[in-house]
Amino acid sequence: MSPLVFLGAALAGGLGSVLRYVVDLGVARWAGRRYPWGILLINLTGSFALGLVTAALPEHLFVIGAGLIGGYTTFSTAMLDAVALWRDGERRASAFHAVGMLLLGLLAAGAGLALGAALT
Repeated sequence: MSPLVFLGAALAGGLGSVLRYVVDLGVARWAGRRYPWGILLINLTGSFALGLVTAALPEHLFVIGAGLIGGYTTFSTAMLDAVALWRDGERRASAFHAVGMLLLGLLAAGAGLALGAALT
């Protein structure tokens, strides 16, 4: 892999991180901060996008998948949100967030893979 590809992935990762921040902030302004809807939306759309790119654009997977989508999604923040919800006494919301993130993420990735395969 060329240094230019690594640079592209690094720049795409930075862009993905900024996009994550903007989306999370926008969703929080719209839906409030009681539940981390922004992180849920980010991880589900990121899972779908990664599935789509994997199937439809495998030659660009490193820059788009590892770079852009890797910078955009955040498993660590999702789990931190689940712990914070649990600590705040929101047991059902915490369980939904942790388990729902995994299950819905798998479904979103599968849908992205199916769409990507259909497009090729």
